[in-house]
Amino acid sequence: MAEYRKVYGLGAEFDGVASLMKAAEKIRDEGFSKWDVHTPFPVHGMDKAMGLGKSWLSAPVFIGGAAGTLTAVLLECIPSFSLYKVIVHGKPFDWRTIPAFFPIMFELTILCAAFTTVFSLMIFCGLPKWYHPVFNWERFSRMTDDGFFLVIEAGDPKFSESKTRALLEGIGGAHVTLIHD
Repeated sequence: MAEYRKVYGLGAEFDGVASLMKAAEKIRDEGFSKWDVHTPFPVHGMDKAMGLGKSWLSAPVFIGGAAGTLTAVLLECIPSFSLYKVIVHGKPFDWRTIPAFFPIMFELTILCAAFTTVFSLMIFCGLPKWYHPVFNWERFSRMTDDGFFLVIEAGDPKFSESKTRALLEGIGGAHVTLIHD
């Protein structure tokens, strides 16, 4: 009895950075939306070749930093100016003491922005992901050393196994393989 395995997508191997960049531009121009490239090192200009825009990460990081600053201001000013008005070493408890609070405000801003960055990035990337179907592809083990790969997911609206295979082979993809989940 044959076991049914869901198709994840089609993967192709390219011989170098230049051919992968051209392939990424061609796939972008064809209108595919669910695809990715895998390289052993970051490739300058690949974002543009893939048609990726500016990251959405800056908005949550700004909000996290602002929340950290607001928290620091509230935690320092409310007790100092209203709840426990204590004169220490002859220093007043009015607005002139706020510069003494700047280090704490700065540190809490950075701390909250850093935690927001880590957790937002994990959410945006879908982490933790303990398994990825592309690891089923035998040739993909070369990705960490000298392999350059492009994978088009089967969930893409333009995906057709035969047409996508022909496209990948036509743009220079070698070892075009159907990847199962």
